[in-house]
Amino acid sequence: MTLDYTKHPCFNADVKGKFGRIHLPVAPKCNIQCNFCNRKYDCVNESRPGVSSNLLSPQQALAYLKDMKQIDPRLTVVGIAGPGDPFANPDETMETLRLVRQEFPEMLLCVATNGLNAADYIPELAELKVSHVTITVNAIAPEVGEQVYAWVRDGKRILRGSQAAETLLKRQYEVIRLCKEYGLVVKINSILIPGINDEHIIEVAEAMSVLGADLFNCIGMCRAEGAAFDCLQEPSPGVVCAVRKQAQQFMPQMEHCTRCRADAVGCLSDALPLKAIQLMHDYANGPIDPNQKRPYVAAATMEGFLVNIHLGQARQFNIYSYDEKRGSCLIETRPAPAPGGGDERWQRLAETLKDCRVLLVAQAGPKPTDILAKNGIKLICTECLIDQAIRDIFHKKAVPPPARPRVCGTSCGGNAKGCA
Repeated sequence: MTLDYTKHPCFNADVKGKFGRIHLPVAPKCNIQCNFCNRKYDCVNESRPGVSSNLLSPQQALAYLKDMKQIDPRLTVVGIAGPGDPFANPDETMETLRLVRQEFPEMLLCVATNGLNAADYIPELAELKVSHVTITVNAIAPEVGEQVYAWVRDGKRILRGSQAAETLLKRQYEVIRLCKEYGLVVKINSILIPGINDEHIIEVAEAMSVLGADLFNCIGMCRAEGAAFDCLQEPSPGVVCAVRKQAQQFMPQMEHCTRCRADAVGCLSDALPLKAIQLMHDYANGPIDPNQKRPYVAAATMEGFLVNIHLGQARQFNIYSYDEKRGSCLIETRPAPAPGGGDERWQRLAETLKDCRVLLVAQAGPKPTDILAKNGIKLICTECLIDQAIRDIFHKKAVPPPARPRVCGTSCGGNAKGCA
């Protein structure tokens, strides 16, 4: 099947109100820390990278996409843009792209990345007919880059200063070269940061043009509460426009960017639909695979009524079934694996709970969450009544979180400060 590249609204301004995109938030981890970025807050009125109301597994993302395609037939593009970096989460990213390509051979696929860890995946991206790649390049001079990035995680090493900036730039150059070698369309995003790289953006555009990039997108920095650059003022639209005009001598410019969220859906000018928010909540708090036949839910509890034990402190788990008339029914208790053993402990737990679709705990770390997810078990942190949580799970509703909601409703101004 021949893909129609003209239907990508980010790369073709003429169709920005005709065709839409959907971002699948399957990549929570990031391997760099930008001084302008803070991914802590989420408000439905915000439109900025790094923000997502929920995280989805690859299987959940596919089910969500199927529903949204029914709701909004304008969707022609599936993108992965975080809320971290797609290739800091390569397993989830690549599995999602495989599932989507198999189910929707006609849709355009794209990813947005910092490029640090992307090079090894370019051949498979091309094989999957991922047609568009966006790479964020904020500096080509180490003395500028070291001001933009607090640190870069290269494998298990944390790099800082000029070493971090040089390593990132080297990887970005290689990724752009590979993308063009495999025939992928490349867009460069550059965040204009006043007093940091505002006079450097033109050099970035020139260098990216030499590498063969196809489109340049100069984006004004969006202030994020709690970020290192929170003290800086956002550049005015006039300043951004002036830089774009200068950069245009080297590359075509994208001038209709809306600084999309990691869970954006619809045409570029559309607000995040409430229906999409609800669907994401439903799938994120349901089983990892909506079609799987796991009949039970496990819970970490002291007295059998509330979810109130941290995963690492649980000595046993209550196992529940669910019946529409009787509600949750305690089946048995199962011992938790003994502490220690690293990842093996959580693999043993996955085997213990292999007939459970969800594990309810008060808190849990990212490592067991990831391992259980890969074994088909959704780990949900909550502190509510067990019966209520299980009822919500089987009715595909959101389980109440342990703290304040991550989405604040529609009354605020979207100032990146989260809920009061």
